[in-house]
Amino acid sequence: MQLRHVRTLLAPQDGASRVTCLAWAPNNARFAVCTVERVVLLYDEHGERRDKFSTKPIDPKFGRKSYTVKGLAFCPDSTKIAIGQSDNIIFVYKIGEEWGDKKVICNKFIQTSAVTCLLWPEENTIVFGLADGKIRLANPKTNKSSTLYGTDSYVVSLASNVSGKGFLSGHADGTIVRYFFDDEGSGESQGKLAVHPCPPYALAWASNSIVVAGCDKKIVAYGREGHVIQTFDYSRDTSEKEFTVAAASPGGQSVVIGSFDRLRVLNWSPRRSAWEEAKPKEIPHLYTITALAWKRDGSRLCAGTLCGGVEQFDCCLRRSIYKNKFEMAYVGPSQVIVKNLSTGVRIVLKSNYGYEIDEVKILGKERYLVAHTSDTLLLGDMTCNKLMEVPWQGSGGNEKFFFDNENVCMIFNAGELTLVEYGNDDILGSVRTEFMNPHLISVRINERRQQGSEENKRLAYLVDIKTIAAVDLVASCNIGTVSHDSKIDWLELNETGRKLLFRDKKMKLHLYDIESATKTTILSYCSYVQWVPGSDVVVAQNRSNLCVWYNIDTPERVTMFPIKGDIVDLQRDNGKTEVIVTEGMNTVSYTLDEGLIEFGTAIDDRDYHRAVVYLETLEMSDETEAMWKTLSRLALEAKQLHIAERCFAALGNMPKVRFLHETNEIADQAAREYGGDGTDYYQVRVRLAMLEKNYKLAEMIFLEQNAVEEAMEMYQELHMWEECIAVAEAKSHPMLEKLRQGYYEWLLQSQQEERAAEVQQGQGDLQAAISLYLKAGLPAKAAQLVVGREELLSNMDLVNRIATALLRGELFEQAGELFEKIQNPQRALECYRKGSSFLKAVELARSAFPAEVVKLEEAWGDHLVQQKQLDAAINHYIEARCAIKAIEAAIGARQWKKAIYILDMQDQKIATKYYPRIAQHYAALQEYEIAEELYVKGDCIKEAIDMYTQAGLWEQAHKLASKCMRPEDVSTLYITRAQEMERQGKYKEAERLYITVDEPDLAITMYKKCKKYEEMLRLLARYHKDLLGNTHLHLGKELEAEGRLQEAEYHYLEAKDWKAAVNMFRLNNMWDEAYRVAKAHGGASAHRHVAFLWARSLGGEAAVKLLNKFGLLEMAIDHAANNSIFDFAFELARLSLKQKLPEIHYKYASCLEEEGKFEEAEVEFVKAGKPKEAVLMYAHVQNWGAAQRVAEAHDPDSMVIVLVGQADIAFNQKDFQKAEALLLRAQRLDLAVKHYKEAAMWTDALRVCKEYLPGDLEALQEEYEQEVAKKGPRGMEGFLEQAREWEQAGEYARAVDCYLKVQDLSSRAMMEKCWMKAAELAIKFLGQPRSTEVMRTVGPQLVSIGKFSVAAELYLNLDLIKEAIDAFMEGEEWNKAKRVAKELDPRYEEYVDQHYKNYLKDQGKVDSLVGVDVMAALDMYVEREQWEKCLETAAKQNYKVLHKYVALYATHLIREGSWDKALGLYVQHGAPANAQNFNIYKRLFVEMVNVGNMNSAEAYHSWADLRDVLFNLCENLVKSSEANTPAHEEFETMLLVAHYYATRSAAQSIKQLDSVAAKLSISLLRHTDIVPADKAFYEAGTAAKAVGWENMAFIFLNRFLDLTDAIEEGSLDALDHSDFQNTDIPFEVPLPAKQHVSEEQREEVRDWVLTVSMDQRLEQVLPQDERDTYEASLVAASTGVRSMPCLITGYPVLRNKVVFKHPGKEANKESWNKFLMAVKTSHSPSCQDVLKFISQLCGGLPSSNFSFQ
Repeated sequence: MQLRHVRTLLAPQDGASRVTCLAWAPNNARFAVCTVERVVLLYDEHGERRDKFSTKPIDPKFGRKSYTVKGLAFCPDSTKIAIGQSDNIIFVYKIGEEWGDKKVICNKFIQTSAVTCLLWPEENTIVFGLADGKIRLANPKTNKSSTLYGTDSYVVSLASNVSGKGFLSGHADGTIVRYFFDDEGSGESQGKLAVHPCPPYALAWASNSIVVAGCDKKIVAYGREGHVIQTFDYSRDTSEKEFTVAAASPGGQSVVIGSFDRLRVLNWSPRRSAWEEAKPKEIPHLYTITALAWKRDGSRLCAGTLCGGVEQFDCCLRRSIYKNKFEMAYVGPSQVIVKNLSTGVRIVLKSNYGYEIDEVKILGKERYLVAHTSDTLLLGDMTCNKLMEVPWQGSGGNEKFFFDNENVCMIFNAGELTLVEYGNDDILGSVRTEFMNPHLISVRINERRQQGSEENKRLAYLVDIKTIAAVDLVASCNIGTVSHDSKIDWLELNETGRKLLFRDKKMKLHLYDIESATKTTILSYCSYVQWVPGSDVVVAQNRSNLCVWYNIDTPERVTMFPIKGDIVDLQRDNGKTEVIVTEGMNTVSYTLDEGLIEFGTAIDDRDYHRAVVYLETLEMSDETEAMWKTLSRLALEAKQLHIAERCFAALGNMPKVRFLHETNEIADQAAREYGGDGTDYYQVRVRLAMLEKNYKLAEMIFLEQNAVEEAMEMYQELHMWEECIAVAEAKSHPMLEKLRQGYYEWLLQSQQEERAAEVQQGQGDLQAAISLYLKAGLPAKAAQLVVGREELLSNMDLVNRIATALLRGELFEQAGELFEKIQNPQRALECYRKGSSFLKAVELARSAFPAEVVKLEEAWGDHLVQQKQLDAAINHYIEARCAIKAIEAAIGARQWKKAIYILDMQDQKIATKYYPRIAQHYAALQEYEIAEELYVKGDCIKEAIDMYTQAGLWEQAHKLASKCMRPEDVSTLYITRAQEMERQGKYKEAERLYITVDEPDLAITMYKKCKKYEEMLRLLARYHKDLLGNTHLHLGKELEAEGRLQEAEYHYLEAKDWKAAVNMFRLNNMWDEAYRVAKAHGGASAHRHVAFLWARSLGGEAAVKLLNKFGLLEMAIDHAANNSIFDFAFELARLSLKQKLPEIHYKYASCLEEEGKFEEAEVEFVKAGKPKEAVLMYAHVQNWGAAQRVAEAHDPDSMVIVLVGQADIAFNQKDFQKAEALLLRAQRLDLAVKHYKEAAMWTDALRVCKEYLPGDLEALQEEYEQEVAKKGPRGMEGFLEQAREWEQAGEYARAVDCYLKVQDLSSRAMMEKCWMKAAELAIKFLGQPRSTEVMRTVGPQLVSIGKFSVAAELYLNLDLIKEAIDAFMEGEEWNKAKRVAKELDPRYEEYVDQHYKNYLKDQGKVDSLVGVDVMAALDMYVEREQWEKCLETAAKQNYKVLHKYVALYATHLIREGSWDKALGLYVQHGAPANAQNFNIYKRLFVEMVNVGNMNSAEAYHSWADLRDVLFNLCENLVKSSEANTPAHEEFETMLLVAHYYATRSAAQSIKQLDSVAAKLSISLLRHTDIVPADKAFYEAGTAAKAVGWENMAFIFLNRFLDLTDAIEEGSLDALDHSDFQNTDIPFEVPLPAKQHVSEEQREEVRDWVLTVSMDQRLEQVLPQDERDTYEASLVAASTGVRSMPCLITGYPVLRNKVVFKHPGKEANKESWNKFLMAVKTSHSPSCQDVLKFISQLCGGLPSSNFSFQ
């Protein structure tokens, strides 16, 4: 952060006038300054002083100078100021909300000691310190103060934390105490925090630490628990004085400390977690800073000084302008001030977590702020000043923000929708959806909150394109899911979130009630829909209708208005709701019924009285009636009975009105007697239950009140005897039997015999019940009662009575069942037939009368046909084998497939007449293929063809016709059909038919006859393109003749004959049309030509005006003149452009000249002001007299032309003397020279030039020489002759030039002779510079023809040593070149040698090059990859050279993958300790340990070679400057690993050393940082498994499997290291780039591990030794002592060790002896070699009587 001085608020005084304290108001609008005069000055936020007031002493008698102000603080709402004074009192002044309000003391807190400092962090919480060391708290609300804690030391400072929930107090003895009102979950301690070395006058509590400074000139930063984390020491800086005051920024990211003339700034660095000092702000003559105050938004810092000055500084990290509309001031890493430049409104955007704000954007019509930090997202509504910060993990800035909703911001990111409510720091909810269109998401946040309801926050969104989910965001649960059968393109919840409107792609509008989970389609063809704001009224558009649902609970009741346009908006304000409709160019508004809208709102708000008032103003209609019903239901639910009574009265339901009226009277009486509204009185509750017909509830209420009689009475009044009897039975009422008897008698009296029979049946009196059933005319029930009881069936009299009654009542089915029961099948079958109970009849017939079954099935089918159940009749006809009836039934039932199936099984004659009927059905369904097949089967080909033609399927029709008819018949049919359609005016259909039978000409003729030229042309373009142009032209002429010029124009243009169109319009005097066509279609100049013709037809002034209009006047004049229309040109020019007249005269003259009218032309040339042209004209015709006359009269300068012309004629006539004389008169002798040159008279040309034009002589001479050169050898002879002449004349320079100019490639001898002559003359007669120049010309020429020695000798004559040497080298005469260099200029000896080397290189003569430059020869061997010869030669040089090329060869081999050969090189030549070779050695080691199939005895020699090379390298490193460096240590480790591998391979050759080999494999695990981890664990595991160490094998192989999985995943993060805790096996190892073990081996290991893991006997832990440590670990887990590794096994050497000569080399005695014994018994060469290596490594072996022999 940087400080920039803005202005001086209070000018300093000449002497000490200390500013005692400063304070900014929390609302940033006011700033207070207290001066030494104890006056408080008030400034506004812009720094303008607006007010002031004086403070008062504790008692006026002590006077104003009896105290000083020690502390000043604003209250949190900025309307009060607390002032702490040294006279033991705190005053609280009420300063008001406006400037100039009266200042009133509203609180006094008298203390026992002087107040030293003061804070006001929270409402009603003033914290202050006293001189006696106490920290006290004052409560302005109670006007009382109390002690928080006390110390014995003067309080020098107080500092609040960023949130104001805690504070620090600094004391004179250096103590710093922390106190929390609320620790906000930080867990930090309270009390004494630290002791500073000096009094902490400068104390600030930042967000990450506490900054303290004082008189020791040190700034100390303390941690959260008081430990020092950083110190800035300025005690040695003589310019620094004591620190007096400190202030932390509101965000806690910066601290400013004041001292003498200086403000120091500390900024917290989150990256370093430390304070960084910025450049201090130094202000000379500012003097000591006595007070600091930071504006709450962080943008300003004010400093008060000892001299009474107050300076204001701007605090800003950086500042930027956003779109020239907003200023962004980053006052801290986590705080930004956004200022609207147009309005001046400022918004403070701050991260409450202290995170750094990356970038601030302003989105959503420049209303909303969006900013990111590393872990949060900041959002803000600048209009409502609602800011919030929500957790947000970085997503790369890919979020999309939608601000369409006033209450919530919708954020889409990676398929997830997140909702953030403005002003709420928690994410409201998140759902997964891929649909980001705001029209497919609806959010309602506490809109129209109803009485007594909790928070209402709901969301509706698309789960997929056909599914809507509704979510309660408060409860975080799903409250509804709508699955639809079509794609949804719009949805919206109502304001209470209880109903959902949505529209699908089929334009259908649906309503979904979330509470009842019911979906209703309310409108089709919906193009617009919207909820009316503030209500549940819906407005929608259906085609040309405006639809309004005033009561959405009854969606079938809709009000419609016809409209002529489209709805574009819905507006509701000032108690008026209007629908805005655009009707063409006009906008019309339709006003909705506000009363109905208000009714719905009142219902939702449960204000039923208001709803009644609205409804009473309306006339009764369907909508009003529905509203009264809704209100009545809601009023009853709310127990507002008077309103319900009024509703039923409006509906005309008088019984309910009377009932409710009586109920209201009971309720009113109960209210008077018992209080309340009376609705809880049991009789009222009973009546309401009865009103709802919930008699059980009424009964329960009565019984709760023990009013059994009333309950029974209720049931009796309702004639509910059974319920009444049930109550009596339950309560054992004494009147029970009487009630039953009375019930039975009542049933008989009321003629309810059926119910009486049921009662008798229930009491077991079946005879009586049957009699009653028969009496009641219910014989079916009597029969039902008899059928199930054998004792009644035996009573034939009873059965006959019942059967007779059944037959009388035509209950044939029941009668049949009864007859069947008494074993009378004949009567039963008859009854079933009569009753059409064919199912039972058939079942009976199958068992009793099989022959009747077929007849019954047919009768059954006939019956079903009569009943119009044709579908059911089909199968019965089939069963009856009545195929015709079955087909008719199938066709009648529209069971077409079944009909086809039946027909396919019938005889063709029968089926033929039915197929066309079915085909007609399929044709109607447009299933033409099936219809065609059926028509064909029915032998109705023509009908099939007609079907296709009527459907416009001409190709299919033609295909069918071609298949079934002769071609000529098809053509005849189609042409006939087409002619019919042509007569009917169906030209398109006729055309299709003509085309189908390949008769396009008939179609063309048809269109021509009816003058449908467009269609005719379309067909011509398709079938006769060659005739299209002529046809257009012909049509154009016809239309032109008919006077249809515009149509004719179209055709002319289509024929590409625009000129015809132009001529047509010209002939008809339609010049404007002609001009238009020419301009549009005639190219760049056509329209100009037309305009010209138009103007010419007009003539005079009219022509000038027209041409001026088109801007073509000048062009027209030029055109007229150019086309010899001079009269028109002169006319136009004289009328408008007189300046063009000379030009026209000139053109006219030219025209006359061409016609041979020279005298007239002369006159016109003179008029044109160009007499010279007349002269030229006469000269052209060689009329020299006339030419001379005109020249002398009009243009004397033209005489030259006349003379030159005469001279040209004289030259042509070979009269050279006359011609020269004439040119001399004309002063044009250059022309004479030219003529002489053209005549090849070079002598005369040179003469004239020398005499009259000496300046051109040299150029002419050169030209002559070039001319000679062109002539070839003939010309060269001329040069030689001239050179000899110059030589004889003593003109040696000219002679040399001539000799050098000889260029005859056919005669090298002559050229050589000329060059030698030139060189000879130059050396003899010309000076040194010229001769040298000549030699430099001649020498290369001689070299080019192979005369190297000659050229060199000539060079030497002029002491050109280098050139001579170059000539000798060019001729490969190296000895001569060396001799010349050596004798004449030794400096060139190296030059010659270098060229000689290059020559040998270029020629590939490497063997010769060795004797000259060995290093170059070696490099050449390398280039040619002759490595053996290279190393052989290098070996003859020295060790360093040899190993340079060994390294190059090794690098080459490694690149080719031959690392084994590279290793062999170092085995052969040794490994020098060159740092540049280290990478090669490491690469060899890496390649070796990564290669497969090396875990065997056969690999010993490879491992031994690697070991020996590394040993040799380490020996060399010890002797070099690289000794004991990290590289040396790394190679020592590699040597040890190579030794282990080699020893393991040796041990693998002897069976008794298997355990040694296994231990070596296990020991290698501690080196998995340099060997492949997966390979190492695999080898260790398999080795342990082989020797029976299953515990270790299981753990190692399990680790191996984890590593293979990690390699496939590309990360080791998932590895579990618990098995290897307290071992020296490294956890952090490189991830192998590939799998080192084959898939087959991995699967084998995986199977084994899985098998062993099920073995409970196996302990899955590593074995431990006497140290309680893993036995192979070198480091003891408990002590950390590191043991030496055994040279044989790699295990730690603990006891019984064998010590070698070299320190640090040991072996376990047991392993050593075992190895020696194995060597002794096996005589293994590899094991013997291991012992030899150990002897070299350790300086010899321990004394032993063992011999290798």
